[in-house]
Amino acid sequence: MAPYAQNQRRLIIASNRLPLSVKPKNGTFEAIPSSGGLVTALKGLSFPDYLWLGWPGVDINRRDRESVDKALAKENAAVVYLNGGLAQSHYNGFSNGILWPTLHYQSEVSFDNDTWDAYQRVNKIFADRISEEAADGDLIWVHDYHLLLLPRLLRELLRVQNKRCPIGYFLHTPFSADDFWRGLPVQKQLLDGVLGSDLIGFHTDEFKANFASAYIEGNNIHYNDRTINMDKYVVGVDCQRLADTIDDPEVQARIQELETQCKDKTIIIGVDRMDYTKGLPEKLEGFRVFLDQHPEWSKKVVLIQIAILSREDVKKYQDLEGEVSKLVGQITGKYATSKSTPLLYIHRSVSFAELTALYSYVACQEARHGVLVLSEFTGAAVFMKRGSLLFNPSNVEGLSNALYGAVTMQKKDRKKMYEELRAFVTTNTSAKWTETFLGELIKLQK
Repeated sequence: MAPYAQNQRRLIIASNRLPLSVKPKNGTFEAIPSSGGLVTALKGLSFPDYLWLGWPGVDINRRDRESVDKALAKENAAVVYLNGGLAQSHYNGFSNGILWPTLHYQSEVSFDNDTWDAYQRVNKIFADRISEEAADGDLIWVHDYHLLLLPRLLRELLRVQNKRCPIGYFLHTPFSADDFWRGLPVQKQLLDGVLGSDLIGFHTDEFKANFASAYIEGNNIHYNDRTINMDKYVVGVDCQRLADTIDDPEVQARIQELETQCKDKTIIIGVDRMDYTKGLPEKLEGFRVFLDQHPEWSKKVVLIQIAILSREDVKKYQDLEGEVSKLVGQITGKYATSKSTPLLYIHRSVSFAELTALYSYVACQEARHGVLVLSEFTGAAVFMKRGSLLFNPSNVEGLSNALYGAVTMQKKDRKKMYEELRAFVTTNTSAKWTETFLGELIKLQK
């Protein structure tokens, strides 16, 4: 990928949440890096001049805003200020109560006018803030389902201000088929919002086709006398960061602890957000069936399952947490002994160093050749199926069979699959994703 043009102006990134949290310190504020899928994906960003706009996740008193602004400015970030009630209604109410399940093929979604109003208001506040910040020629990159209306709102404001700013939009979730979208009474407004973009990106060709439906002509949509470009862009990982981190003494010490703790056992790693679309109960049911069908493995394997905290103030997520905890108790109650357990359950966020140590058993290593067992419904399955054992999460016996295939696979077969995955992830990095998408957006500026 050629370097970005030297005469390129600033890149403005817009997402619901900033990649930073703000915390009081000695009478002022400091910015602390936060975690999350988008934050991780954009670690590979190498754009020379950028500003990230978003909400910091907490209410900021007016008297503290100047201090917060100064702390974030040091990190190329700025706040879109929202009051807590409006932010929660937008985030938990419409974004995650209506859009998230719709995008993930979940039925029985109840539309709510109050949260829809909050969603519109927040998108408008983002549009006002970004249009004030943007200069003529800046690139604007909008992210994810929380801001579906933003591209259209921005286009209208920038036109009035006589600013020509290419607008890119990337959706970090699936995009469901038309049958699910028809259930939303505001589907046309949402799609019209996204179609204010110049370039739209998706994870897979399936998601792109679902979105485009009747408008598609190759990789372009013709809408309101405009041509909108769209394509699939593979969001990879920062391989170099993983390689550097695994050599850290803290990580090496943690790997040695795991080796001692799980001596003579095959380690199975699961890392998922506590979300009903991630299939945690189905995974645990599949693991239980695996132990039932192959009890000789109950003392020879250990599943280290991390369930990262998510939306704990939402009842649906609270119910899921209870269901998962019950399954964990049933499995350990049946198969754990005073000397060993086949399941270690960690329900909290973990550090990047801890994750890297765990991933050393599957991905971040060259000696073990760990096997990837992957749901066929994940976006990654489209690209990584040749190096993985796929399963249907609704079929617990299918997952059991995939696990058994993984733990009994011959070394030469493990090595072959591992090399397939390694070739893919080292080629399709997060840096390549940002460079490719922004490179296409820059072309639209000329």
